Amino acid sequence: MKFLISLHINPAVLDALTEAEKEAIGTGHGKFIETLKESGELITTQALVDPSQAAVVSVREGRPVVTDGPFLEAKEHLGGFYLIDCENKERAIELAAQIPDAAIGGLGVEVRQVMFADGQLEA
Repeated sequence: MKFLISLHINPAVLDALTEAEKEAIGTGHGKFIETLKESGELITTQALVDPSQAAVVSVREGRPVVTDGPFLEAKEHLGGFYLIDCENKERAIELAAQIPDAAIGGLGVEVRQVMFADGQLEA
C-alpha cells in the first residue's frame, strides 16, 4: 500500500528553534531516509521551497492568471513529503512517528493513503 507522509511547517516554530535543534532535525531526516531505503519502503521524498517562491495558477475566461506567493493565508505550509510503500496504515503511522518533526509542537506530520496513481486505483 502506498502512503503520502506530508510535512507541514510553521516558520515561526522553526525560527524559535536553536541551531542545534535545527541540525538535529536534518540529521533525523537523514537517518529516517536511510531506514526507509534499507527496508525498501521509500519510493521518493522531496522538500519544497518556501511558499513565497510559489506561483498560483488559475484560468479565467480561458486565459491563465498567475500570482506570486502562497494561495492561502496560513501559519503552516507544506514543506515536503515522503511517498512510501508499506504493508498497511499502522506501519505508515509507525514510520511517520520516527520523523523528527513529529516530536515538535507546532509542526505537523500527516499520513494519507494514496487512492490512485498513474490512473490506476490502488489496492
